[in-house]
Formats: sequence, structure tokens, C-alpha cells
Amino acid sequence: MKLSPALEKAYTKEQLTAREAQRLAEFIAWGPVVFQASRLMVKFGILDLLRDANNGLTREEICQQTGLSDYAVKCLTEASLCIGTILVDPETNRFSLSKTGWFLLNDPATRVNIDFNHDVNYEGWFRLEESLLNGKPEGLKHFGPWPTVYEGLSSLPEQVQRSWFAFDHFYSDSSFPEALEIVFHKHQVRSLYDVGGNTGKWALQCVAFNNDVEVTVLDLPQQIDMMLSNVAGKPGSERISGYGINLLDPTALVPRREGGLDAIWMSQFLDCFSMDEIVGILCGAKEAMTNDTRLFIMETLWDRQRFEPAAFCLTMTSLYFTAMANGNSKMYNTEDMEQCIHEAGLEIEQIYDHLGQGHSIIVVKKK
Repeated sequence: MKLSPALEKAYTKEQLTAREAQRLAEFIAWGPVVFQASRLMVKFGILDLLRDANNGLTREEICQQTGLSDYAVKCLTEASLCIGTILVDPETNRFSLSKTGWFLLNDPATRVNIDFNHDVNYEGWFRLEESLLNGKPEGLKHFGPWPTVYEGLSSLPEQVQRSWFAFDHFYSDSSFPEALEIVFHKHQVRSLYDVGGNTGKWALQCVAFNNDVEVTVLDLPQQIDMMLSNVAGKPGSERISGYGINLLDPTALVPRREGGLDAIWMSQFLDCFSMDEIVGILCGAKEAMTNDTRLFIMETLWDRQRFEPAAFCLTMTSLYFTAMANGNSKMYNTEDMEQCIHEAGLEIEQIYDHLGQGHSIIVVKKK
């Protein structure tokens, strides 16, 4: 396994003393309530109040400003001291925000992850064991009978949809500016298939960035309806079309484009499938490619991350795919993705790293 320098340092040698390791073990054992208590410290505004108070706040002052009972505040602040999100002055009994609490409150990625895990995943995690054993997203039953989350996405409760799309878009959106430069300036793309285009956000970015490009979004039929509704009337939408297709159906063919196709774009798409399914999808894409077509695969490959917390988030996200999304996919590493590409009869031309929130773009061509 090839790891980035930061990950090799973190994952190949013991980092903790025995006492630190024991504490982390207990932290894991109490993980569910650590999460909920910390989430409520944010939701109830207690961390906000501590951030804005120059000299901290007493328990009584927190009660007055939040309207919570003394019992509730006592439970939450005592737990948060042990969790490490707040500090206390033993002389004055005034609480203040710790560095960890600051990040919990202010780091955009952390806030997105909290909402995603509470609204989308929390109750489904209870069925992670069944999901791993059965190869199916057993936790999704909490919301409905769909075989994968993608069929049910348009039917999920509104708040769940908001948190799901916020999570999905947060990580891809930060990479879009650099990705647009790569696709349109370094590779001169004028025709593009956006595979798994969801709401059409990338397609809209493309037509806004390049006045000549024509984008076809390929996705499940119900997603195409949502996408067309979302892009309607927006600048450049006349150059966006949709094509409903189930790419897991071996009889469904990726359409060939008359005059040839410059690019196929797959952003945070292949991680939604097993490796065997990825090979099948790439084989289908290859049939629509000419020797001049380039396939751009944008993924957050966990082994290429510059910072260890990013790899942590990505490997945890793999278990969302297990319990909630489809039961058989994950956040892949470079070695896995290379294997799929080669088995599909394609080859890697170039890899661009460290885009936005840790994305890489793998540029692929026909052999």
C-alpha cells in the first residue's frame, strides 16, 4: 500500500502512549453519546455563546442565555469537558471554548459531516453489521424499501435530502474551480458527458465557464427529471441535456456522440459502486470513446491525502456506503482504481492531485 507522507507517518507506527490509547478506547466505546452531546452543544448555541464571551460563562449564565434547565446544562458541560470541546477555570467556574470546540463550531467540513451523520446515517449505523455480512445497505430500511439510496433520494425527507446534498456538494464544489481549468484549458473540451450528474451543478458550472461546451447529463431517469427542473431557465441551460440510463444494466448502452466526444466526466461517481461494477461502467464508457476522448475521474482517493484527518473522514465515509448507500462500495485508494481502469482496457494518462478538499483527477484514455 502506497501512502502519502502524512498517512505513512500516522498509520505505520504507534503514535500513543498506553494511557492515551486507553482513553481513545473509551472514547470509541462512548462514541455515540460523544457525538450527540457535541451536536447538541452546537445546536443549543452553547459553543457559540462561549466563543463570543471574552471571559467565558458560568453554568448559570449559560442557563439564562439558552433557556435550558440547570440539569441539562450541567450534563452537557460536564460531558463536554471530558470530550475536550470546552475548558473550565477552576477558580471562577467559568467555561470557555477549546481548540477542538472551535473547530467543531467553525470548520465547514465538520459542520457538514455532523448534519450528514445525524440526519442521514445515525439510525442506519445500527445495522452496519448486517450490511457488512449481507452486502446490502440494511440501514437504509429506516427510510424506505429502496435497494440503494439513489433510487430513494428524491423521496427522502426534506431535511435528510438537504444534509445529503450538502455533504455531496461540499466536497465536490471546492474542487470545481481547479477542475474546470484542467478540463477546459488543459484539454480543450467542447463536448462532455457528465455521468451521475445529480442536480446538474457541475453541468451548470461547465456551461458558465465555457460558452461553447455542450453537456449531456447521464443518470437514472428520476434523477434526470430532477436535474432538468433544477437547471431550467439558468444561464447556459439550453446547452444542457439529459439522458436517462441505469449504468448497471448491461443492456443499457452509453450513447455514441455524432462527430465524436471530447470528454466523459465522472465526479464522486465511481465510489458509488463495487469494483466489479466499476469495471462494467468503465467498459460501457469505453464504447462511447474515441482515441481522442478523455475520461476524467474525480475522486477523493484516501491514500493520496495530504492531511490525516481527511483520510479519517474518507474511510469512515466508506461505511456510509456500506450501511446506507448500496452495501458494496467505498472510498477507494489509488491501487483499487488503477486495477479497475486496467481491467476495463483503459490506461491512465495523468493524475492531478490536491484539488479543493483533497480530490484527485485521473485522466484516462483508450489503450
